[in-house]
Amino acid sequence: MATMIEENGPSSHIGMQGELSLSSSRGRQKLESLLNKNMRIRMTDGRTLVGLFLCTDRDCNVILGSAQEFLKSSDSFSQGEPRVLGLAMIPGHHVVSIEVESDSLVDTQRFGSSH
Repeated sequence: MATMIEENGPSSHIGMQGELSLSSSRGRQKLESLLNKNMRIRMTDGRTLVGLFLCTDRDCNVILGSAQEFLKSSDSFSQGEPRVLGLAMIPGHHVVSIEVESDSLVDTQRFGSSH
């Protein structure tokens, strides 16, 4: 059964909403799969925060639990001890990159395959 989509009518709006909700549900599933994974977030001022991904919002703000802060260093974090922050909120406009730590993904895959 075919669905007619009018160019500027309400049907086209519904069609686009269906596509948007499908793509947003995939994005939501991806985000949900990353919950409680260790993440490394690089910020615009050169700091790096490492912690458990707890949540985000529409503005791309990120909440990390058990977060540690590493200052910018030329030698891959060899500059002193990390500062323990605990719960940290990173404003979305300060995020340069987000990486999921590989050991966090390996643990999840191992857990999923054992059931």
